[in-house]
Amino acid sequence: MIKIVNKQVLTNLSSEAAESPRLRKNLNLHEYAGDPLQRMLNAFEPGTYICPHKHENPDKRELFILMKGIILVVIFDNKGVISDSILLDRNKGNYAVEIAPRTWHTVVSMEQGSVAFEIKDGPYDEKTDKFFAPWAPPENHTEAGEYLKKLVAEVMGE
Repeated sequence: MIKIVNKQVLTNLSSEAAESPRLRKNLNLHEYAGDPLQRMLNAFEPGTYICPHKHENPDKRELFILMKGIILVVIFDNKGVISDSILLDRNKGNYAVEIAPRTWHTVVSMEQGSVAFEIKDGPYDEKTDKFFAPWAPPENHTEAGEYLKKLVAEVMGE
């Protein structure tokens, strides 16, 4: 069996993300949570907030390959200070980023209809998949939107 990712799949996924309260939607290409190689499409809309997090115990690498749109990936040190960032943007020639295990990071949609192909070490276990940053507001917190705006402004020099 083959799985095909085409323009219609990306368009449909982006539409679902735009209608989602979280402004994001993923489509798993792997068959089960225990798969040792997690593969998925992630559609992100501007305004979605992904609390900075890291993958450790078990350590997991994470690779984002830009399919459509513009996505900002931000890396932090252990105190929440920005240590690096990359703007995944085909017009700038930036197509992908791999994030090492134990690295604090977040992903920000900079354009409507942004979609990334994500590959991450498995298996997936909701209890141990992500460790959220204690120095950032959790998802759905009243300060999350303001934190996201300040983060983007700092990285983009606005």
